Amino acid sequence: MKTSQSSAQSDSAALLGLSGRIAKRFLTDRITPLIALALLLLGLFAVLVTPKEEEPQINVTMANVLIPFPGATVNDVEQMVSVPAEQVLSQIHGVEHVMSVSQAGLSVITVQFEVGVPRTEALVRLYDVVNANQDWLPMGLGTLPPVVKPKGIDDVPIVAFTLTSSRTENQALHLEHWAHQIESDLKRVAGTREVRTIGAAGRTIRVQVDPRRMAARGFTLSEVYGVLSTANAGSPVGELLSGEQSVAVQTGPFIQNRADVENLVVGIRQAEPVYLRDLAQVTDGPEQLAQSVWSAQKTGYQAGVLQPAVTIAVTKKPGENAVVVAQKLLAQMDSLKANRLPKDISVSVSRNYGHTADQKAKQLIQKLLFATASVVALVYLALGRREALIVGAAVVLTLAATMFASWAYGFTINRVSLFALIFSIGILVDDAIVVVENIHRHRHLHPNKTLLELIPGAVDEVGGPTILATFTVIAALLPMAFVSGLMGPYMSPIPINASMGMLLSLAIAFVVTPWMSAKWMRFDSQAHGASGPDDHQVKGLSAKLLPLLQTIFKPFLDEQKGRFARWMLSFGVAAAIALSVLLPVTGLVVLKMLPFDNKSEFQVMVDMPEGTRIEKTQAVLRALSDRLMKDPNVTDVQLYAGTAAPINFNGLVRQYYFRQQPHLGDIQVNLLEKSDRKLQSHQIAAGLREDLVAIGKPFGANVKVVEVPPGPPVLAPIVAEIYGPTEQGRLALASQVREALQQTAHVVDIDDSLVAAGPKHFLVIDRRKVNLMGVSQATIVQTLRAGLSGFEASHLRDGSKYPVPVQIRLPELNQQSLKDLLSLTVRTSTREAVAIGQFVSVVDAQREQTRYRKDLLPMSFVTADVSGGSDSPLYGLFGSRAQVADLKGADGKPIDEYFISQPTDPYKGYAIKWDGEWQVTYETFRDMGAAYAVGLVLIYLLVVAHFGSYLMPLVIMAPIPLTIIGVMPGHALLGAQFTATSMIGMIALAGIIVRNSILLVDFIRLQTDAGMPFKQAVVLSAATRAQPIVLTALAAMLGALFILDDPIFNGLAISLLFGILVSTLLTLVVIPLLYFVLFKPKGA
Repeated sequence: MKTSQSSAQSDSAALLGLSGRIAKRFLTDRITPLIALALLLLGLFAVLVTPKEEEPQINVTMANVLIPFPGATVNDVEQMVSVPAEQVLSQIHGVEHVMSVSQAGLSVITVQFEVGVPRTEALVRLYDVVNANQDWLPMGLGTLPPVVKPKGIDDVPIVAFTLTSSRTENQALHLEHWAHQIESDLKRVAGTREVRTIGAAGRTIRVQVDPRRMAARGFTLSEVYGVLSTANAGSPVGELLSGEQSVAVQTGPFIQNRADVENLVVGIRQAEPVYLRDLAQVTDGPEQLAQSVWSAQKTGYQAGVLQPAVTIAVTKKPGENAVVVAQKLLAQMDSLKANRLPKDISVSVSRNYGHTADQKAKQLIQKLLFATASVVALVYLALGRREALIVGAAVVLTLAATMFASWAYGFTINRVSLFALIFSIGILVDDAIVVVENIHRHRHLHPNKTLLELIPGAVDEVGGPTILATFTVIAALLPMAFVSGLMGPYMSPIPINASMGMLLSLAIAFVVTPWMSAKWMRFDSQAHGASGPDDHQVKGLSAKLLPLLQTIFKPFLDEQKGRFARWMLSFGVAAAIALSVLLPVTGLVVLKMLPFDNKSEFQVMVDMPEGTRIEKTQAVLRALSDRLMKDPNVTDVQLYAGTAAPINFNGLVRQYYFRQQPHLGDIQVNLLEKSDRKLQSHQIAAGLREDLVAIGKPFGANVKVVEVPPGPPVLAPIVAEIYGPTEQGRLALASQVREALQQTAHVVDIDDSLVAAGPKHFLVIDRRKVNLMGVSQATIVQTLRAGLSGFEASHLRDGSKYPVPVQIRLPELNQQSLKDLLSLTVRTSTREAVAIGQFVSVVDAQREQTRYRKDLLPMSFVTADVSGGSDSPLYGLFGSRAQVADLKGADGKPIDEYFISQPTDPYKGYAIKWDGEWQVTYETFRDMGAAYAVGLVLIYLLVVAHFGSYLMPLVIMAPIPLTIIGVMPGHALLGAQFTATSMIGMIALAGIIVRNSILLVDFIRLQTDAGMPFKQAVVLSAATRAQPIVLTALAAMLGALFILDDPIFNGLAISLLFGILVSTLLTLVVIPLLYFVLFKPKGA
């Protein structure tokens, strides 16, 4: 008898497939609970060690190559420096774009590497090429050596402190001194990378020479410079040997303070020494105003009043936990305030990305827990308490394993990776639900078997379809990991984490879930009653649905009228798909790259006409800040004039760190916490824009409200790149395009590369005169530059952390007069001091326009944004095309428009290349479309391999088009924009919904193979598989429900919610009917 039972068990095991054998192997093995425990511990380890940050770290490396060319015109800089430099730098492997900006005396070439090129590798290539090709700049040309300044995501500060003081005298220097003092204290915090003070006044010894006093004593500026430059000559000169002891000898002294500078002897006149104080006023204080920072807060000292300030910006090292580093920095600053900083200095935190990252992480982890609990509650209602406990444990183990896999892959804990887990909850639970539900069903079907006997068979019955369904979801998701551009790595945690989670959930469903079912499920045959094969496996929900489904299927399976009914159903489904597709075409569903996020900050950028003094720029900023501080949602503002605010990722890409001129300003606006305000940041910024633009208009200021983009940033939402054969023609066309955009509804913040021309005096040196009188042209140029711009002749040796320069220049009052400037003297060959005015003639002109080039082509550009209406730059761009189409170039010919790449022949005429968000949108949707197509092909191949039929995959994949019936109307119903995350949801649906088809088709095949009539198997498939299909659908919808309120990912949630709802309901009817039509046996 025992031999007979053993033989039966052996035969049963032999009949099991892979999944059944795995379940049987681990069902009673003592290693199984240890595996579960190990997964939990690995997940806990991952949560503790994985760095946290708000956004994914995108490996995008940029570098600016600065090549000074003193005295050169813009045309010389472009043709002699920028053009050859571009040709050299564009040969570097991995470079995506090479752009140059040529201005008088300076060329700035920006090299942007492809996303994903490692920073170190990129910079090594760049330095190698720059060093190997310096012969493109001849020695005698007059250019200075190239300076390479790399930039990357790690150059974005995570914390910024703003310091103000209640002192009234020497406030600027006082703040600068203490900011510099505590820089090293902040740098000691583990994980910090760079600590930099912004807005420091800069202590300077200013030697303000009086042209009249110098002329009266017969001295020149060059002689004053010579005295200052040699005043610090001193060094060790050797050692005296005196017996057995040597004595060191050193010369000196050095200049250490203002008095030392004042008492320098410039020369002898009438047998009397002439001191520097006799020729100039020497001051020790802040350098001439060129930059400033002001701050105002609604709370604290002098609430609402603008105060002079400095900002200390701190970046973190790559891979460090932003939350931990920020917390340590705040703790260190608290200690410094208590023990080191003077009591008159107040410190406010004007940026804390660690705090926002921590808030977002906690909020999303909370949602993750709620989503898990909701799915468990769903299983409890459908299957029972013990089954819910098993599914819940399987989900927790899967999440723990996925967190560890995500850490091992190199992902951080950020908003996208956490959203990936929340989104995945609904599909990660599918394997566990299908297995547990089938064990639950078999428990009732086979009351005479023990759990240990029936579990392997129950797992095996759904094992094949579950494996196939898991890999179809992975096939749909994983190709999205290969999306190019900035959007690829930004969204990559979704396909990669979800795919890893699906594989892990499959393994757990076959290894741990059967073991937990055997331990925790209670077998109670009395409660459910005995049942056998004659029940046709119809119990519970299936039994309740069967009469309804029989009624629904009856007209479609009828011999006489069934064909017509099926044709009508097909027509109705096709019409619904067509109408859904038309929704974006008609504008009822708006297309956009990404919706606006709800941030706690935005910026106001101010561009004044070139040549505007910093005092006027400050006046505009103050007027704007007054309006901003009246808004109840604003907590504080920082004003930056002549210097850039601490950059964010948007500022990194747009190169805001170059905004260092006196005519440029920036206001950093901080808002209340999201929980403390009703409006989102986009609504606040949009509501303020009109008032701010109106305030700036009387000053001649171009005011732009810049929000933190929700995803990868671009130069501007709308960019029109202007190409053509001549500079004047490009600038003229840029002006026309600007006017066209101004006439387009909802287009705002319009700007262009044409700088408002400012006046310029061109001093023409008479070479004949200077040669006759023995004066060098270089001496005249250096004297004029020293008088007007200042010249650092030396530095104090007083032990300061930052060297204090000794600077020669004219007094500020004299800098306003060309006459005073030209009264400066130079020494002739006869030792006579002659005024420079005798050697030069003045020609009035206009400042030269900066010239731009991109990828070896000259260009100009126009930028704009969209506010109101659809809020989508795509609609603003295409809305302006009616006006743009009528434009003509300088040659009188119609212009060409390009949307994907630059014009191939820019010399045949004028053209516009549309860029900005459109380019990112095109590339992202192009790549996602390709990923979608690859996913469909992979799903087809997987189904062919499993079923051995070329026709069967068409049946199983039929629900994929049905998803659009839910997706597009869902967006229209909720008034949501169809974004990149919506597309991700559609792609995921392809894999999710195919699982249902596989379960239905596999059941029909099993039942018909067992001898059940074909029609009955078709109807029974929908009834029997309805419970796992509805359960998994509801689980996925519950996971999506918890991301519906997020501004960025609500498109993904809407796609999943409505796509799954509609396609699941249709799948239960359409798939069995399609199988019936295509695979109906003859005579059935």
